[in-house]
Amino acid sequence: MSHPKMSPEVVHFYSNVADEGVRLASSADGRLEMLRTQELLRRFLPSAPARVLDVGGGTGVHARWLVEDGYHVDLVDPVPRHVAQAQEICNATVGDARSLPASDDSYDVIHLLGPLYHLPEREDRRQALAEAVRVARSGAMVAAAAINRYASLFEHAALGKLHVESLQESVSGILASSVYDGRGRFTVAYFHRAEELAAELREAGLVDVEVFGIEGPAWSLLKAVEQQSGNLPSEEFFSSALMAARLAEPYPELLAASSHLLAVGHLPD
Repeated sequence: MSHPKMSPEVVHFYSNVADEGVRLASSADGRLEMLRTQELLRRFLPSAPARVLDVGGGTGVHARWLVEDGYHVDLVDPVPRHVAQAQEICNATVGDARSLPASDDSYDVIHLLGPLYHLPEREDRRQALAEAVRVARSGAMVAAAAINRYASLFEHAALGKLHVESLQESVSGILASSVYDGRGRFTVAYFHRAEELAAELREAGLVDVEVFGIEGPAWSLLKAVEQQSGNLPSEEFFSSALMAARLAEPYPELLAASSHLLAVGHLPD
């Protein structure tokens, strides 16, 4: 059986450009993403010690708190640099979301908190979700994160960069196609709409699918303050943005304002 290969641009980016181990702690909006992802996942997680497969788990930023909460965590990531760091936290293996090194019906929880970002082809995302379903036990929780379709618009407006013609073209391209070509500061990526993300999980056979805006509608304000002042926003400002994310949850029309989306569903019993 042939195994799929991750885009070399993606592997290069995470091996040589970005330090995924510090991303969620190095900025205010990163911290907001981390806290909100934790609190959303904890609403749905079964009691410890359940078995969690952290697919595309990077350096283990989420595996760390899951292990501390008492869960048994296995991590799979396509970047050897990430796996080497994650092995200090849990069992970690180099692998691809589309061909998981795991047995059928073997996990209570499957997290895909990164893979769907970097699979611009629908068939590849379908295969990643099919693999998550394959290794999930009856009734298991599956959670998948995505970059919001409109995130680049909010980000570059907040950074005061949309007067630059090349950025206007890049953002317009993402809004029109959902795909970023990786020619700038980020790598090849796919940007979801909330309803599209939910549909992909349902098509994979998951039920009771819900989609949440992770950072909520004020994340770009945090980024703007940090950019303009050169300092992290005050705790009062951060707490206000966090509360905005929580208050926005009942209103699906506000999903489009978040930087990342989190979809949670379950395998039927």
